[in-house]
Amino acid sequence: MDIAQLIDEVIAREGGYNNHPADRGGPTRWGITQSVARANGYAGDMRALPRATAEAIYRRLYWDAPKFSFVAEIAPDVSAELFDTGVNMGVAVAGQFLQRALNALNRNERDYPDLKVDGAVGAKSLAALGAYRKVRGAAGETVLLKAIEALQGERYIALAERRPANEAFLYGWLANRIG
Repeated sequence: MDIAQLIDEVIAREGGYNNHPADRGGPTRWGITQSVARANGYAGDMRALPRATAEAIYRRLYWDAPKFSFVAEIAPDVSAELFDTGVNMGVAVAGQFLQRALNALNRNERDYPDLKVDGAVGAKSLAALGAYRKVRGAAGETVLLKAIEALQGERYIALAERRPANEAFLYGWLANRIG
């Protein structure tokens, strides 16, 4: 799946304009919050945010900048999950999930060295992912994806536990963002 398809899926899931009272993100359109839109040069009413602007923001901030496009060359399904997680939780959190999962799956550093869990997907993270895929093959991508989704699911539940207003979103997060 390419980035255009991933963006289409996110926009379909996020919908048009929304300003839910429990959402700390405030007004959103196409899943882009007002603060993100403003930080990327959009000054208009969020109800009128052009889809093309949202698509460009998704590509730049949630695909190219965090280097998930490079992950796609090694593990396409994992890159799709990182993109979606990055949109919903932040790209650093998505990167941390990848790094934590790779560390836990490296058989005590027999397959590759542990990674610093900083959320930045760079050369070391990509090398570890490549080594993991070489050792575990295509089936390994499925297992890595499950590990990332387990971390994501745990975080959603913790968010709802810490802030009861997030319970308004928990069912949808689990239904639409996990496996």
